[in-house]
Amino acid sequence: MKYLAIALILWALWHFLRRPSRTKVVIRDEAQARAVLGVAPDADADAIRAAHRRLVSGVHPDRGGSAELARRVNAARDLLLGRME
Repeated sequence: MKYLAIALILWALWHFLRRPSRTKVVIRDEAQARAVLGVAPDADADAIRAAHRRLVSGVHPDRGGSAELARRVNAARDLLLGRME
């Protein structure tokens, strides 16, 4: 019984002290999203997708970039394409 209690305490410590695996990046400002992607205010969906492809290929973690930058680029694309629908 004592080992079960110790295991439960260790699991609880691990569970509450671990870092979150993914944090969601939220970009709410359309101007900020356009600045991240580097597209003009009159850019169409194809231009946004092309800018996203170009940027994410450079900032992707598998290619030496960071996960945070890739999340920001994805969030900017999602916001701009979502507003076009």
